Amino acid sequence: MANVDLAQVGKNLLRSETGESVELQSLWQDQPAVLFFLRRFGCQVCRWMASEISKLEPDLTASGVVLVGIGPEELGLKEFKEGGFFKGSVYVDEQKKSYKDLGFKRYTAVSVVPAALGKKVRDVAAKAKADGIQGNFSGDLLQSGGMLIVAKGGEKVLLHFIQDSPGDHLPLEDISKALGISAKVKAGQRPVCNDDVCTR
Repeated sequence: MANVDLAQVGKNLLRSETGESVELQSLWQDQPAVLFFLRRFGCQVCRWMASEISKLEPDLTASGVVLVGIGPEELGLKEFKEGGFFKGSVYVDEQKKSYKDLGFKRYTAVSVVPAALGKKVRDVAAKAKADGIQGNFSGDLLQSGGMLIVAKGGEKVLLHFIQDSPGDHLPLEDISKALGISAKVKAGQRPVCNDDVCTR
């Protein structure tokens, strides 16, 4: 886990759904925050992850924790919202400054292909497809994402997760454990990859 300078990262500007600019640190000023950084709003795997994380929303709200999704560009945001994939508020980091400061890697045109075709991605894509979640290839295909969980007032980082593969995601119990809350949700079953499931 890389060291996170919350004072520096917190000054990065995001754009809200209504178009206003807010500092990242304003999201954890009054309550703990779970910040889910998506690769792209149109990404099928990201949409499935967003719907999984959203299963925690009632428990997070009951515990006074805010759930926030952050994307690296506005492209696909409208469709993402209309699809109901995420239960928290959504922001855009158009400069991708938070992504850079948090160590979320960027693929190259060469490295993205094997990463996108890897078993983890195929497994999650198959699960998304089984759940009726579609995606597209619009936008920045090279950005990876992750998660940051911050204590109220920016006291400390409770969890900093960096995707190694586009299919990497945190188990729901790791999120609730980092916050010290109990959650009543059951994670979706990750599919077993076989010839029927993993072909696209």
